[in-house]
Amino acid sequence: MKPEDIFAFSNDPLLIGNLLINLLIGFALAVALAQHFKMYSSTLSNRDEFVLVFPFVLLTTLLIISIVKSSLALSLGLVGALSIVRFRTPIKEPEELAYLFLAISMGLGLGANQTIATLVGGITIMVLVTIFKRSNRDNKGKNIYLSIDMKDMDGDSKDYLNRINAIISKHTIGSDLRRYDVRSGLLEATYFIDLPSMENLSSLMDDLKLEYPEAGFSFLDQNQLPSI
Repeated sequence: MKPEDIFAFSNDPLLIGNLLINLLIGFALAVALAQHFKMYSSTLSNRDEFVLVFPFVLLTTLLIISIVKSSLALSLGLVGALSIVRFRTPIKEPEELAYLFLAISMGLGLGANQTIATLVGGITIMVLVTIFKRSNRDNKGKNIYLSIDMKDMDGDSKDYLNRINAIISKHTIGSDLRRYDVRSGLLEATYFIDLPSMENLSSLMDDLKLEYPEAGFSFLDQNQLPSI
């Protein structure tokens, strides 16, 4: 190899055609991944907004790999360019990070022209995760987020929290306090609760409204159950 070949671009006319095909396939995979995330993710973040990132991540990764794979100089330059990039928004949920890694992996595979392997691998991973999520869901019952908002509290916030915990424990298999915020007479709490059945959800809601008629209660269904 001559030294000047290291800095040469590949002028293969088929490259553009392959790139366009891979971009279309990548977009289809990103849409499928987004739908899978919205259906089976258990994160508390806004899933409709988060899934909009998948096409950008996948297609951008695909484009970068397609461009730099033909030139060692571009590859080295990419390493230097990425070293100055800083991500200011943290990924708080491990599941979100896992989906982003899958999107990046698909982009890498398509960018390297491993189209068949990427399709088979990506679809297989989503199918296996679907089976795992559904079986895990059947074993654990109904997982729902419960958000509670109280205003004008006239007592100690710890007493309110203890009474809420007692009511929740009566109707659930288990519960996990994910968020607890008290300020200026306002209490906000978010629980991740595991219910034996939907009948328990109705009983839980009735008891909470009876104990705190002025409070606001929101149920966020993570298992595609009917809205309450």
